[in-house]
Amino acid sequence: MEHIFGAYTNEILLSLSLVVIFVSVLPAYRFFGKYGLYAITIIATVTANIECLIMINAFGMEQTLGNVLFAVTFLITDILSENESKKDANRAVMLGIFSSLFFVIITQSWMLYVPSENDFIMPSIREVFSNTPRMMFSSLLVYAVSQFMDVQLYHAWWRLTKKLSGDKKKFLWLRNNGSTLISQILNTALFTLLAFVGTYDFSTLISIMLSSYAIFVVTSLCDTPIVYLARKIGDVRKRKA
Repeated sequence: MEHIFGAYTNEILLSLSLVVIFVSVLPAYRFFGKYGLYAITIIATVTANIECLIMINAFGMEQTLGNVLFAVTFLITDILSENESKKDANRAVMLGIFSSLFFVIITQSWMLYVPSENDFIMPSIREVFSNTPRMMFSSLLVYAVSQFMDVQLYHAWWRLTKKLSGDKKKFLWLRNNGSTLISQILNTALFTLLAFVGTYDFSTLISIMLSSYAIFVVTSLCDTPIVYLARKIGDVRKRKA
C-alpha cells in the first residue's frame, strides 16, 4: 500500500475516508430517513472506539484513528436537529451510548471463554480488546457529554440566528460549525486525558489533543456542504410525506 501511495499514504487514506464516510450520510438519509442516520451512528461509535487504538503520523501530526468516525456522529446530530427535531438528535446520541455499552459487554465476555487447543486467534483478541474497556468507557462518557452539549448549542445558535435574521433557515453554516467546534474542544480534551493518561507521556498527550482538534476543525468545515445537501434532501422528503 505504501509503495502505491508513496510518502503520503496516511494523508491520502485519511482524506479518502473523510469523503467516503461523510458522503455516505446522504444516501443513508435519502433512502432510509432518520433511521439511516441512526444506523451510521451505531456503526461509527462502535468502530471508532477500535480505530482510536491505532496511532499514526499524518499531516505532520501524531494522532489516533477514529477522529473521522467520531466527527460523523456530530454531523448526524446536526442534520437531525436541522431537519427532524431536537428529540431525534438526542435519540441518536442515546443509540450511540447504548451500542457502545452493548459492544463493550459483548467483547469483554469473550475474555471469559477458555479457547480450545486448536484456537489461534484468542491471543490477538485479548491483545486488542484488553485495552477496550478504558477506551470505551472514556469515549462513552466524553461522547455523551460532548454530543448532548452539541445538540444544546445547535439549538441555542438556531434561536439566536432566527432572532437576528427573522428566518429560521439562514445561517445554517454558523449553527453547524458554532456548535461542533465548541463541543469538540471538550470532546478532545476529556477523551485524551481519560483514555491516554499513564499510557503516553505529557508531550504526546498534548500532541494528540492538538492534532485531534485540528482534525475536528477541518472535518467540521468539510461537513458544512453535507449539512446543506442533507437539508435539501429533508425538504424533498417532507414534501413527499
